[in-house]
Amino acid sequence: FDTFEMDSLIKARDIEKAEKEKRLDEAAEKRVELHAHTKMSKMDGVADVEAFIDMAASWGHKAVAVTDHGIVQAFPEIARHIAKKKYGIKPIYGMEGYLVDDGVNGHADKTEIRTKPTYHIILLTATQKGLRNLYELVSLSHTKYQYKKPRIPKSVLAAHRDGLIIGSACEAGEVFQALLADRPEEELGELVDFYDYLEIQPLVNNRFLIENGKAVDEDALKDLNRKVIALGERRGKPVVATCDSHYINEEDSVYRKILMVGMGYKDAENGQGLYFRTTDEMLAEFSYLGDETARRVVIEAPGEIADRIEE
Repeated sequence: FDTFEMDSLIKARDIEKAEKEKRLDEAAEKRVELHAHTKMSKMDGVADVEAFIDMAASWGHKAVAVTDHGIVQAFPEIARHIAKKKYGIKPIYGMEGYLVDDGVNGHADKTEIRTKPTYHIILLTATQKGLRNLYELVSLSHTKYQYKKPRIPKSVLAAHRDGLIIGSACEAGEVFQALLADRPEEELGELVDFYDYLEIQPLVNNRFLIENGKAVDEDALKDLNRKVIALGERRGKPVVATCDSHYINEEDSVYRKILMVGMGYKDAENGQGLYFRTTDEMLAEFSYLGDETARRVVIEAPGEIADRIEE
């Protein structure tokens, strides 16, 4: 206890410098992350885009996607950093958008869109035309269709989907929500047909569904992921496993927890889930699917989507 500071202090007499132990991805064949947030995801992500790319590159990943909420502000930093470091890693320029289902063939009425629920959706740019279309969607969602969030009407997305690869996103996506609501097979099929791929995530990402009574236990969460996989198989859509990374290392969760508390939210993932995982960590997460299926959703399907992205 220091009588001048009137507080308890720790005084260092000797300091020994040590190297911090780094996580390594030692898998022979690596995964690709298709869903990740940086600090540009307002009051949600806490990872610097440079640090995120550095980690993916150090692990030997061939590509990595950045999908911030509703915006593309990280794109210039991605391009600058990869050019500066001369990394042989392919950047996937993406975004997690807020979709409003106004009907693919409908007319996007601004008043009606304000009353409809929003669903998360992943947009990955596969071509230069896709990048242009993504920029147009960002502009429209922040000006013409902005209401609490930058909303993207499904009809507007359908008109601008050339060059984009569209994923079903997290539990807040309309496919997962439809499964939770036990929608009929015909309705599920129509929803899935709009997407290029479906997405599943580690159980901890959705553990809050148990806490709020929408799922009984972890076995129910596993069954939901199995249903997504089965739905993808029936409709001919690849299913990918993503981290939905909001920070890089597991211990970084404390920083996001501070943000959540500051905004009045409960820490839904309990500081355990939304970190950037290695290939082996993800294979372990999805081991309940069996080795063959786990490998398909963790390594093969994400890698095939990454290969569709032009340089």
